[in-house]
Amino acid sequence: MDISIREAQEQVDNWIKTVGVRYFNELTNLGILMEEVGELSRLMVRIYGEQSFKQSDKGTKLSDEMADVLWVLICLANQTGVDLTEALAKNFEKKSIRDANRHKDNEKLQ
Repeated sequence: MDISIREAQEQVDNWIKTVGVRYFNELTNLGILMEEVGELSRLMVRIYGEQSFKQSDKGTKLSDEMADVLWVLICLANQTGVDLTEALAKNFEKKSIRDANRHKDNEKLQ
């Protein structure tokens, strides 16, 4: 299923209003986002870092953890009136202007 960011925002909003009853408040969702980022971080350091897996890590998928982060970020965008499609387009423009030569000139990346 291919969906745009705008469609994802609409689908999350519909799900929240029909299945989820209502949005948690913004600060609660911020806390949930931090929790989800922590879960993603935990898995990343086990897959790509030096930490070993624990029994509780079994069956955890990187894709699921990333999707959880994205879901809550979309919730926060919906709650605060942020159009993520527009915001991402502006971010690409900002980075393209600001960082036009920054990474090309970084000796560490050569």
